[in-house]
Amino acid sequence: MTDKDIPKIYSIKKTPKETLEKWFRLLSVGRAIDDKAPNYLKQAIGWSYHAPYAGHDGIQLAVGQVFEKNKDHLFLYYREMLTALSAGMTAEEIILNGISKATDPSSGGRHMSNHLAKPEWNIHSVSSSTGNHTLHAVGTARAIKYYGEKAVSISGQGESSVSEGYVYEAINGADKEELPVIFVIQDNGYGISVPKKDQTAQRKVANNFKGFKNLRIIHCNGKDVFDSMNAMEEAKKYAIEESKPVIVQANCVRMHSHSNSDDHLLYRSQSERNYVEEYDPLAKFKRLLIRYKRFTEEEIQTLEEDTKKTIKAAHKAAMSAPDPAPESVLDFVVPEPYVSQKYPDGLHNAEGEKKKMITALNETLKAEFRENPDTFIWGQDMANKDKGGIFNVSKGMQQEFGAERVFNAPIAEDFIVGTANGMSRYNEKIRVVVEGAEFADYFWPAMEQYVDTSHDYWRSNGKFSPNVTIRLASGGYIGGGMYHSQNLEGSLAAIPGVRIVYPSFADDAAGLLRTSIRSKGMTMFMEPKALYQAPQAATIVPDDFEVPFGKARIRKEGADISIITYGNTTHLSLQAAEKLQEEGLSVEVLDLRSLVPMDEEAIIKTVKKTNKVLIVHEDKVHGGFGGEVASFIMENAFEYLDAPVRRVGSTFTPVGFNRILEKAILPNTEKIYNAVKELVKY
Repeated sequence: MTDKDIPKIYSIKKTPKETLEKWFRLLSVGRAIDDKAPNYLKQAIGWSYHAPYAGHDGIQLAVGQVFEKNKDHLFLYYREMLTALSAGMTAEEIILNGISKATDPSSGGRHMSNHLAKPEWNIHSVSSSTGNHTLHAVGTARAIKYYGEKAVSISGQGESSVSEGYVYEAINGADKEELPVIFVIQDNGYGISVPKKDQTAQRKVANNFKGFKNLRIIHCNGKDVFDSMNAMEEAKKYAIEESKPVIVQANCVRMHSHSNSDDHLLYRSQSERNYVEEYDPLAKFKRLLIRYKRFTEEEIQTLEEDTKKTIKAAHKAAMSAPDPAPESVLDFVVPEPYVSQKYPDGLHNAEGEKKKMITALNETLKAEFRENPDTFIWGQDMANKDKGGIFNVSKGMQQEFGAERVFNAPIAEDFIVGTANGMSRYNEKIRVVVEGAEFADYFWPAMEQYVDTSHDYWRSNGKFSPNVTIRLASGGYIGGGMYHSQNLEGSLAAIPGVRIVYPSFADDAAGLLRTSIRSKGMTMFMEPKALYQAPQAATIVPDDFEVPFGKARIRKEGADISIITYGNTTHLSLQAAEKLQEEGLSVEVLDLRSLVPMDEEAIIKTVKKTNKVLIVHEDKVHGGFGGEVASFIMENAFEYLDAPVRRVGSTFTPVGFNRILEKAILPNTEKIYNAVKELVKY
């Protein structure tokens, strides 16, 4: 089917007058706000970021009109003010967002102005990173298809956003999975000041995707209300009936500068500016209404007077709304976690046979999938015959739970994490577990999605929590070298909004995984892969074991000095402690288990007890998480110290491949032993 074959449901002659009136009111109110927004900044009231939509009127009206709230899912980009208005948001709500009031339904003033959302209607909160929400739209469409709903997920974006790699990954994933998602590309020819010719060789950027098997591409005039409405109606019909993705490329113009911090006079000629003014979609629509005698000039004037009254009332209401309270900044950083009733301290006295860490993780995943049928897992190498993940942690899961809940993802880490974010938006019962990368070192391409997901809960003012557990096989001691033996937790811990856990033993791995999956919010679950099959990490594991976040565990009682550690180095520390015990030195070993949040009480308690502290971790000393622990001790327990806090970790180098180099770089029992011996002499 070509664009010419699209049924012409709407036209200036066929469309009912009441519908035309509704559209004209929306177009007029939207343009009035669009024109008024810069004045708020000039008066120092707010709206310090405004991206005018004038020239996109037809397509934005159409997207909002086909969107069905609480059924479809809508992901707006920063230029889609009219889409939000057309989808049902009020003029007052849009101005509240613009001037960042506490009652702004999009974020309560937490997010940039012009980033509109209403999560309770499925108008989702998105970040400022251009096009990244395409992955979220795909994840949501995956849920729509899985749960059998006749609905669509709609992603709005500019043509320049498709230069981003994750946009290609989103469209590729939607095509592969045959998902009901509509990518609306509003092409105004510019990415800020960069013309389209500097983005792509194609005159129409959607044509870059012509070779995709299941994808349909529809072109329309985004300046024309009727052409846009017909295109969007057809796109939605096709996406639902065929369960396949659609790109709607809408040809638009940008009548003004990119934003109020841009000046298009610096890069657009007078003739070009005159051209885009001539193609003003609102002016064209108004002329059509009068030319075809659908409305008289007097009727239009009455509607325009109503617009002025609407804007005046909305402005007055918004100006009287409260500002955000300074003390509210700590609200909605991380959701309240699942709380264990049976194991409040994450300890047990179970009896039975020991299990290796890999077995404990595998059995816990299966148990949680049985417990909650709305749990899903995907990643690379996740489900191919008898294989389950690169280390077989998820072995047997697809056989038991099916390919719709356990499946392979493309080799695209940001796709893995971004669609996890999106799928979790569909229903708060959903829990997603992903292998963020085959090895932790390969996770970096997903960092944009990780950062975005980390502040979703805060950014939405508590309206949306991405309930995602990211598993990463971490650390060295396997002779893996670069991209197979690095540690990330020191870097990740600087990003608020995510819990980070790092178990050392099988029971803690099981208990922390269970708590992570059951909790709302995002958890980074670091798995020391060198311990998967290690006998020293094997323990008795109760079937229902749960470990709370922020609860450390004493691995060995001592009186002379404390080692604070986690992950692989817990076992190295215990070996050093046993050797020192034989020499008459009593060493206490505290296994943090949870880094964010950290068990501050346990740390202070062990400092008070021994008065000397050695922090040991596998990551580099420089910039490693041990610096955070040391700083906490210095600020909160300095008076109990009889010596400086010392750290043992890796050298400030990558981890080498040759075993000789690896040994020289990573901490080991001897290095820990020597550090303790030196510290006790202080």
